[in-house]
Amino acid sequence: MPNNDSRSLRSHDVLIVGGGLVGASLAIALDELGLDIGMLEASPAGTPPAVFDERNLSFAEATVNALAALGVMQQLRNPTGSIQRIHVSRAGDFGRIQLDASDHRREEFGRVVVARDFGDALETRLLQLKSLTRYRPARFISLESGHDGARVVRIAGEDGEQTLHARLLVAADGARSMVRTALNIDADEHDYGQTLFVTRLRSQRPPDGTAYERLTATGPTALLPRGDGYYGLVHGVARDEADAVAALDEAGFLARVQAIFGWRAGRFLSCGQRSAYPIIGCVAQRLVAPRAVLVGNAAQSLHPVGAQGFNLGLRDALTLAECIAAHADDPGTDAVLSQYAQRRQQDRERTLAFSDGLARLTASAAPLLRPLRSAGLVMGDSQAWLQGWLVGGAMGYRGDVPKLCRQRTRP
Repeated sequence: MPNNDSRSLRSHDVLIVGGGLVGASLAIALDELGLDIGMLEASPAGTPPAVFDERNLSFAEATVNALAALGVMQQLRNPTGSIQRIHVSRAGDFGRIQLDASDHRREEFGRVVVARDFGDALETRLLQLKSLTRYRPARFISLESGHDGARVVRIAGEDGEQTLHARLLVAADGARSMVRTALNIDADEHDYGQTLFVTRLRSQRPPDGTAYERLTATGPTALLPRGDGYYGLVHGVARDEADAVAALDEAGFLARVQAIFGWRAGRFLSCGQRSAYPIIGCVAQRLVAPRAVLVGNAAQSLHPVGAQGFNLGLRDALTLAECIAAHADDPGTDAVLSQYAQRRQQDRERTLAFSDGLARLTASAAPLLRPLRSAGLVMGDSQAWLQGWLVGGAMGYRGDVPKLCRQRTRP
């Protein structure tokens, strides 16, 4: 089936609801399997989804490997930033963790990619796919009673409502997933009481391959080395301070960030337009339902500390593609779904525990935790076994890792 916006096809082997980071990546990963794929996208043709904005994405090495194997990294038009060193500290605590890729016989831990650029690269690859039908703009309305081993999905688009049949329905429609709700899968939410400001920042000292993360009681402040000479800034603030921070002019905002971060990267000179996002974690209680599966933020959305969100979601998509490849005659069987849930369990649980635990521990103002945190920072900087554990997680090698993540294909 050609890659177009045709409404003539009403039945698919796999129907992906959501054309963002993870949904689009899954469509690309499934392309060589000879399956009929449909994808529901909220944005019309020529208009990127809102997620493809100025956010700075930290791709672990495993993610870079997989996206290169899928031909996505090669489509990036703008240079990416190499993460060769990681520096972690917490305001008010003693000690810090410094990781250097060369100490672990690696060239880098990963790369920094601007979400807008990544969206353009994904779109280029999507246009090359052989068996993808795109419904856009379109939105999911409801599930209806299925028959003949298929899910029946009601959608609304420019031409009105229509019904689609899918042997496997994939929810990739974000943390507020309507598909997850329709499947009666409950999710546990946690509001961290923080708001994240994101922008690009120019400093007196240009990026040198070091990614900095300065932890505070109100969230992380991180500088990520972009490929264009800027830093990608992530600045967490308490929710009740967010309006006041948003109202600051450029000089006031830079002074605030400088005071929290310090002078490790020199004097901050300017920043771009700022975007703000509330930090709310959301974890689905299960990943599968009959002939349906959750991936990406529909399955779990993480606190951004540690930059694990998209990396985890991509491993969802790649693992699902591998499970489908092993049962390509019917991608929605119980065997596919149970294998997917089992394979994702360890990686998912460990990554969730790491991100949530780190966010809560570093935000706590309890006096007794300060010496424990300081001891942890000192150990992380001096103990080889702990550094190895941290490096493995930071590079995306945790649990059952999809094959493409280990395939070192450089663009």
